[in-house]
Amino acid sequence: MKHLFTTSLLLLGSGLFAQEEMPTLWETKLEHRIEQTGTGTEDRGYSYAADDKEMTVFDNKTGATKWTSRFKDIVPKLGKVDELIPFWESDAVFLFDRKMGKDQIAVLNMSDGKLLWNTDKYQNLSDENVVYIPEQDGFAISLKERLVFVKAKTGEELWSTDKFKGVAGQYVPTPDGKLVMVNFVPGNLAALFTGFKNQIVKIDLSNGNILWENTYVGRAERKVVSKDFLYDLDIVGDKVFLRMNGMQVYDLNTGANIYSAAFDYTPDKIVGAPAGAKKFGVYHAVAEPVIVGDDLYVLDMSNKKSQYVKKYDRNSGKLLWTSPEIKEARAIPNMYVQGDRVLLQIGGNVEAQAYIYKRERQTDGSYVITEEWRIWHPNVKPCGVQAFNTSDGSMAWDSERFRKGITNAVVVEDQFVVCSGKELYSMDLATGAEKFVVPVAKGGVGNADQIMTYKDMVVVIGDKGVSTFNMKTGEAVASGKYKKSDLEDVEGDRMILKTAGADIACFDLDNCTYKQFKARNGAITSMSTDGNFVYVYEKKNVTKVGTR
Repeated sequence: MKHLFTTSLLLLGSGLFAQEEMPTLWETKLEHRIEQTGTGTEDRGYSYAADDKEMTVFDNKTGATKWTSRFKDIVPKLGKVDELIPFWESDAVFLFDRKMGKDQIAVLNMSDGKLLWNTDKYQNLSDENVVYIPEQDGFAISLKERLVFVKAKTGEELWSTDKFKGVAGQYVPTPDGKLVMVNFVPGNLAALFTGFKNQIVKIDLSNGNILWENTYVGRAERKVVSKDFLYDLDIVGDKVFLRMNGMQVYDLNTGANIYSAAFDYTPDKIVGAPAGAKKFGVYHAVAEPVIVGDDLYVLDMSNKKSQYVKKYDRNSGKLLWTSPEIKEARAIPNMYVQGDRVLLQIGGNVEAQAYIYKRERQTDGSYVITEEWRIWHPNVKPCGVQAFNTSDGSMAWDSERFRKGITNAVVVEDQFVVCSGKELYSMDLATGAEKFVVPVAKGGVGNADQIMTYKDMVVVIGDKGVSTFNMKTGEAVASGKYKKSDLEDVEGDRMILKTAGADIACFDLDNCTYKQFKARNGAITSMSTDGNFVYVYEKKNVTKVGTR
């Protein structure tokens, strides 16, 4: 075992010069408070900000207002808007005014603010009940007793079916112009759908006919804040592959089960919900299946006391081997297959998301409502690292090093780098021997919260900034020290850290220099998809700043 204690002058560089401010490209003051926001891509060219009574859409390039209006001036029946849901692909925004059984729904053209249609026909909808399907330019609306499909621009109801229960989830177009689609029930809407069962269907969207139907194992979900689906559908030849807690495979033409290598798993109680959480979820507690050629590797987490790795033939579903027990692992966030080894990260960082709503009484008798959409990465124990042989599933090695803690592990080519929070370890794939061990303190940004890869470097997101290390040697490369903050976003070579007070710093991952922007407490920040800009929403102001 080789310990590295090298000194790099590069690590001192960030402390020698005053940090640059992010250049302000424009700043726009709106006529109303900002409570809800949506940042469109630079190609789309516009974004929005709204409160419960009015909305503004502005130009991304200049900050100029494209339109602003009070909702009741567009639709007199709208007193205030309780929920606003954008559908960027259709250039539409849904507005909901909830009135105890007489909900008003209005749909606007987002780019110009013109009313497309409004109705009180559909009740008790939320952001989960409406799905835009661009293949037919329409909305699938899930009601208690039926699924309705309406034209996006007019609201005309084209068809409805009572053969599909729950919410229309992820789907995939078929070669013959139909859709294969999965249903699901969001946790907060479970009581809405009576007689619910897991369904995967092939549907003709022109008329609503269900061409075939089958069931699936597990629970289809979307993340509560980012809305990402937690499963994947794919069509390969005449097969439908559903990746959800393993893999389930169906015949595309008939819907018949070909095989299932899946299991039920719910990450109950491994992370507690924060106070005031109205929606809460824990994600990435189980590693996704890994496909290598015709081999399929799946983690079986169906039993809370013992888990296994299983290897299947991807085409036939034949079970090739089952590993020895992995006892009492509450989470296994990462699984890698590299060469002739299956590598497991047991415990460590998972992802949690919550919508938090608090109503607090003030000394004068009034109430202040605060809303927070939080994404964070709590750490789950017990921890460890294990490797199995790809040939027969037997144990190759088990490291005792990480029993006390682990953040996460990454693999690039033949390098398996594991972080304990205090040290980086490069593990030999064949034996588990430590090629190098380097304290993350050499990066000058405190203990590691998590690591990731960038080019040929390991990036350490620390307590107080970002540092990089050479993937092959463990040598410290660069460092940028910043105040206590959390990872907000990463796009290409740009990484955003954000403090609890909403200040942000944008790091250049090539050298760990950064530019900063001091925002008001509670500001919302949104990085552009190309990583070149950040939009900052504060009270009534929108500011666009550059990251380069």
